[in-house]
Amino acid sequence: MREYLLCLTIAAAVTYLVTPLARRFALRWGAMAEVRDRDVHDEPTPRLGGLGMLGGLLAAMLVASQLPLMRSVFEGSSEPLALLSAAAILVVLGMLDDKYGLDAPTKFAGQALAGAVMALQGIAIVWLPIGGTLVLDPLTSVVLTVLVVVVAVNAINFVDGLDGLAAGIVGIGALAFFAYSYLLSFEYGFTRATIAALVSAILAGMCAGFLPHNLNPARVFMGDTGSMLIGLLMASSVITLVGQLDPNVVPGPTFVPALLPILLPAAVMAVPLLDMLLAVVRRTRAGRSPFSPDKQHLHHRLLEIGHSQRRAVLLMYGWTGLLAFTAVGLAFVPAGVAMVWFVCGAAILFVAVRWPRMREARRGA
Repeated sequence: MREYLLCLTIAAAVTYLVTPLARRFALRWGAMAEVRDRDVHDEPTPRLGGLGMLGGLLAAMLVASQLPLMRSVFEGSSEPLALLSAAAILVVLGMLDDKYGLDAPTKFAGQALAGAVMALQGIAIVWLPIGGTLVLDPLTSVVLTVLVVVVAVNAINFVDGLDGLAAGIVGIGALAFFAYSYLLSFEYGFTRATIAALVSAILAGMCAGFLPHNLNPARVFMGDTGSMLIGLLMASSVITLVGQLDPNVVPGPTFVPALLPILLPAAVMAVPLLDMLLAVVRRTRAGRSPFSPDKQHLHHRLLEIGHSQRRAVLLMYGWTGLLAFTAVGLAFVPAGVAMVWFVCGAAILFVAVRWPRMREARRGA
């Protein structure tokens, strides 16, 4: 645990220190987020905050490769190189998009390339918990891995609409993945040093280090450079933990352990995935491109209800944490206990979401 905490701390510290440098570079290069009708910020803001996150990732990976326990993740494995190769592709793609504004097909092609590079070098979904354990052929494995990467990257990109929102949601999700992967090894005697736990810890640190610069009012945005990078790291956590863990080796008296490889990533990514799904359906039904911008995202709706930016962000943090840690709890506590926790949390969050309208109704009465 100490080595994981050290890697998390290194990622947070380096991200925090490098992000102002990334901001200065964005100002000089002209990579700015101008004010548009659908945006909630009221003045041009520099992008490329993702470069600070990249610094945190590289520093933490370098330190991890020298630690006694974490060294085993790097020895005789191509997974760290696979992750960094895919990250390099998306960071370059994100920088170009933050500066010049690439079209959707170009970004999709780059995201698919990153996913394929990662899969072909060893980070791939090799089986699914369907009918017991369904072993995938190499082509299906690569295609499914690319799909997970593209969906995760775009889900994070869709939800990145308020100061601190994407970094906070991903940070909470990364902590949930780390808790699950570490507790799994501790509870069932698996190896303590895994790429899934390491990437989750580093990702949580990167988000924690970036948030002080990005909370409302934000001094820098992560841009597509950051949203695609953290989306990739979240996808790699899902793939290395869930797509490579045989559910039959996880003991349990109920059906929950067998379903958790499907339930956990869905719960952790529930808020951004729901936001992306609603956006695609909404825009398609209106006869527009699924990627045409609008102001009907979940965070926009919270603002319309009457919440401030910070309160809207905190509410989305709350829903993400509730869903993610309920799913993690299902593997380690009785299902009834997890459900009581979920119902109580959901009731509190529902009242919190509706509170501005309830207060208006009470005043009107």
